[in-house]
Amino acid sequence: MRARTEAIKQAPLDEEQCWQAIMSKDQTADGTFVFAVRSTGIYCRPSCPARRPTRQQVTFFHQPEEAEAAGFRPCRRCYPQENSVPEPQTEMVEHIARYIETHLDTPLHLADLSQQFHLSPYHLQRTFKRIKGMTPRQYAEFRRLGYFKERLQDGADVTSALYDAGYHSSSSMYGRAPAQLGMTPTAYQKGGRGMQIGYTIVGSFLGYILIAATARGVAAVRFGDSEAALQAELVQEYPEAELERDEEGLRPWVRLLLDYLQGQPTSLAVPLDAHASTFQWKVWEALRAIPPGGTRSYREIAQAIGQPTAVQAVAHACATNPVAVFIPCHRVVRSNGEPGGYRWGVGRKQQLLALEHAAAPQTHAGEAVLATNREMLI
Repeated sequence: MRARTEAIKQAPLDEEQCWQAIMSKDQTADGTFVFAVRSTGIYCRPSCPARRPTRQQVTFFHQPEEAEAAGFRPCRRCYPQENSVPEPQTEMVEHIARYIETHLDTPLHLADLSQQFHLSPYHLQRTFKRIKGMTPRQYAEFRRLGYFKERLQDGADVTSALYDAGYHSSSSMYGRAPAQLGMTPTAYQKGGRGMQIGYTIVGSFLGYILIAATARGVAAVRFGDSEAALQAELVQEYPEAELERDEEGLRPWVRLLLDYLQGQPTSLAVPLDAHASTFQWKVWEALRAIPPGGTRSYREIAQAIGQPTAVQAVAHACATNPVAVFIPCHRVVRSNGEPGGYRWGVGRKQQLLALEHAAAPQTHAGEAVLATNREMLI
């Protein structure tokens, strides 16, 4: 394996050797290249535990940045944009997570997991929560809800999707739906029918920007290369919602965003209507506390929310942020100072950071110092 890894490091990439490393899930090849799957738009590290795609769907890149520049998103299971190689405890937790995912239709108790993995219940729960940012039970619920949503999007009826996802009664799902989906399961299955979402699309030096909002606050801020693509994304997510182009109603948010992009002193503390888990909100609030012109590593954010080993879970929360700039995930970088990944492209992330860095001495220096002092007291 070592000889194959050394060969892969040489340019150009030997696609046959890369493919062999992928098929064998060769951990020693991690960091030498990433592979992307055209059918899913996702890129992974060679050792990713996910099911292997067909060869014709795969393309290879030397660096994560190259994959992202080509329009691919980082995998949420192997986090290929991170430099660190999983530690033994992380690997153990991943095994537990995979076990949970394959037993969603079975009531799992902590004692069952403890017996299966030969760990004490206390140690298993504590370690799992440190690394994943949630308990095994919460993780099972998170995955069950995700599968339920996938089944609805595939066209299954609500009842079938409920039981396919492992829910044993409709009441167990409906009781959680408003907080986790932002709507009832039936409304979600119907593509957001009954929801009213105003949106507008404006141009900027970063490309086109879509801003969408409900009566409660800003629901989405997305960058794109064309108006048509951004509009199509919104329609795909909420095909049955009442989508209305509303330049006038969204003018305050647009003005705020454009002022920020022009380097003017601007507060980004706007009301939000983004639906997420408690953990995601904790991460997003920590991001909003980073002063303009400053950055934090994923590990520092994990420490700031009191879960110092949940670095991968923090990266996932950043990757799933639906509201660019107002939730400033662009301010999170790798521990070595490199920009790392960004949902809307590394180039845009670097431009946002450069903009804030240039503006900070004139407009945010005092604010940055105060914010840093506050963080030191937490």
